[in-house]
Parts: sequence; C-alpha cells; structure tokens
Amino acid sequence: MPPPALRPTMYFIGVTTGASSIMKVFPAWARHLGIDADITGIDLPLDAEPAVYRDVVSFIKDDPLSRGALVTTHKLNLFKAARDLFDEVGDSAALLDEVSSIAKRGPRLRGQAMDPITSGLSLEAIVPEGYWADGGELLLLGAGGSSLALTLYLHQRQQRGGDVPDRIVVTNRRPHRLDEMRSIHDGLASALKIDYVHSPAPADNDRRLADLPPDSVVVNATGLGKDRPGSPLTDAAVFPPGAIAWDFNYRGDLVFLDQARAQRGVRVEDGWVYFIHGWTRVISDVFDIEIPTAGPEFDQLADIARTTTTQKG
Repeated sequence: MPPPALRPTMYFIGVTTGASSIMKVFPAWARHLGIDADITGIDLPLDAEPAVYRDVVSFIKDDPLSRGALVTTHKLNLFKAARDLFDEVGDSAALLDEVSSIAKRGPRLRGQAMDPITSGLSLEAIVPEGYWADGGELLLLGAGGSSLALTLYLHQRQQRGGDVPDRIVVTNRRPHRLDEMRSIHDGLASALKIDYVHSPAPADNDRRLADLPPDSVVVNATGLGKDRPGSPLTDAAVFPPGAIAWDFNYRGDLVFLDQARAQRGVRVEDGWVYFIHGWTRVISDVFDIEIPTAGPEFDQLADIARTTTTQKG
C-alpha cells in the first residue's frame, strides 16, 4: 500500500505498472492538460485476496489527495471484493461487474467501466466504417472483461443501426466465463449472432481460426504475452486471407502478433491505440475534465505519448 499522498495523485492498479509507458507519458500529458498531479503504480498479484483489493479502494477513498485510479488486470476481482465501498456505480460497471476507473466527486467514490467506450473507440480506429459488409467475422480469444466490453459496444452499435460482424465467435479455456458472458447477452436481449466455444487448449483456437472467412478480425483478449507468457494460438495456426490480428496488449512478448506477422497478408495491430483511449478516458473521469476522443487535440496527445517514450513498454 502506498503512503498517504503528499500531492494530488492518480494511481495505476495493475501487475507490472513500472514497465508501462504511462509512467513517462502521464507527466507529459499532465503538463499539456494543465493537471497538477502525480501518478503512482500499485502492483498486485494476479487473483489477490479480496482483503487486499478492499484495502486499496479504502485507501483511495479515504486519502485526501488521492484523486482516483485506473484499474487494468484486476478490474473484475477488485469490483467483486469492494463493490460496497463505492457510493456510485455506473451502468456499465453494474452490467459488466467490473470497474476500470475509480474517481471522486467530493466525498463520494465512483466506479465506472470504461472498456465499452475505449474498446469501441479503438475498434473504430482499426476497422473503417462499413468494414463488416464484406463478410468478415470477429473471433475473440478470451471471454474476460475486455471481450465482454467489446461485445457490449457492438450490441449498442447494432441498436444504433451501425454495421456489425455477421458472426462473433468467443473462445475461452474455462466454460464458466462463457456462461457468464452468454447470461449478460441474454439479459440484454442482444441480436448479435455469437457462438460461445469452450477451447481448453491453443489447438482448439486454431480450429476456430481455420473456420473464419477472409477479412475477419482476430483479437487476443487473453492477456497472454503480457500478464502471462505465450499465445492463445499454436505456431501452426493459419489466419484467413486479409485478416486483422489485434492484440489488446501493447507491451510484453506478444507472441500472438509474431505468429500473425509470420503469415503474408495479415494486418497486425497492437494495443497502443487502446492504451491511448483507455488512459485518456480515465484521466478525463478522475480529474473531471473534457478530453476529445478524436481530432487535433486527441492527435496531439497521441503524438506526446509517442515522443515521450522511445518504445511501447
């Protein structure tokens, strides 16, 4: 647990926060945006004890100069352990049972799930308008919070009349995650066509990949390559022609993207744009300021991030 803040402070609750570019980028962004605050990482082990999560949330809530936090890997478990400590919970946080942004409004602590917004903004940056009309499908490798958030964005997009994939395939090693996702989709009465596939081994994901039509989008949402080593695919996996391979991670040993690069005609996208949107949305929430999601001001923030660090990691 960090000591009481001596200056206004935003926290990054993760696993290996010191390796993240945000430790260099945040001070540069803060200067640009006129935010007088520091950033501090809080590293917690995967699947930490509930009491640890409660201690972290209580600390942020009670410490006068602690402004809030961005939560990455722990967003599901933290919310499950400390939900009662939040005075306000956003609709998406309640639906997804996760919190990625912790912010204060006066004495009240608020929890928000930003991933439906940030994953959607990131997908829009990668996949142009009308892309799905050509018949490409979406394969989500992993059924955790980020995958669920992306499907929620697509559900909302479909309700607005936007184009969505004809079929979404979600795979996961543990069937209960798939059951939880299906239950949420059923509760929304979602019209998205989604196949939920139990895939206990990477070879199972290879088979799902082989079933995809050309121009499909394949997403590594497992955390493999960052939180844990490896890839959800084997080296024998074959991407469909014209596929887009997108890893939600931007740092680490991204084996999944190396596998995609080894095949001609596959477009590779890492999680850098997701990183920019994810952080700017939470900074906007924590400090209660407006930050554009597109246009010259957003581009300037992205340029600051690129020039502040010589590598993404």
